[in-house]
Amino acid sequence: MNFPASGATENLTTSAEWRSLFSAFSHIILVANSDAVNIKELQAEYPDTALFVFFNKVYKVLAEPFQGQSLLVSRAQPKGANIVYRREVADVVKLFAPERFLGIMNIRLAATEKLNTMEDFLGTPTGHLDLTGFCADLYPSTKIPTSGFAMSLWLVDLKLSAEIVLAGFSAKRSEKWRVVSVHDWTFEQVFLRLFARVGKLSMHGGIARNSYASLAARFPELPPAEISSTVAEVLSSRLSETDAQVDKLISLTNALRSIDLFLRRLKPSFLRKSGAGLKG
Repeated sequence: MNFPASGATENLTTSAEWRSLFSAFSHIILVANSDAVNIKELQAEYPDTALFVFFNKVYKVLAEPFQGQSLLVSRAQPKGANIVYRREVADVVKLFAPERFLGIMNIRLAATEKLNTMEDFLGTPTGHLDLTGFCADLYPSTKIPTSGFAMSLWLVDLKLSAEIVLAGFSAKRSEKWRVVSVHDWTFEQVFLRLFARVGKLSMHGGIARNSYASLAARFPELPPAEISSTVAEVLSSRLSETDAQVDKLISLTNALRSIDLFLRRLKPSFLRKSGAGLKG
């Protein structure tokens, strides 16, 4: 099988060009920056014909250069890609084996997001994909989609013969990385799990059986809407109780947070490493 050469992302800009690139692979594995990912185990489960797609700060999941076929998605932001303005490009790119690294896919999802040049990425082969407004018709208007969510949806729309696999897309906080509130993680999880259940993509490790679906069989005398509204009622009650406890915690930790903010302001900017774990 003939794979695209290393650096093949250079100067790609259209969906047709990107589709041609992705079509060369049997599997497209989207790898989230999550503690749930074990790269060696993940790579061992898929053939050499798979392409592994990483996002931005790959040092969160890679401790050494990745030897498989790889591509890096770098999301544009109003100031440009965060690995560019934080001067982390060299640290990120060195974690890919050059001979099997296709390069960078610099994407944007809004007109306010600034795409970067190949020079900005220190000469790393770079292509661009402008998805401005791509998720606007379906994503909650008060939030912005993650790169992983947008890429999942876009790849499904390409109707590739390759199997699309999501690895580490759990949206769970960890002790090391936090979940950023600008994204609607609940909406994304619902959407992606529905995609998995209809066979549009798959989630590495599978998805748990939906226990709520069995309620319909247990209570056949109730219409599905009644069951759904009861589930929503319980969840709403529990969420309200959680909010009340969170408010108490916020009040109790006001002093600690003020001290933390003061100390962060004293820290030199070059020492500030973002802890925005699953941010897309």
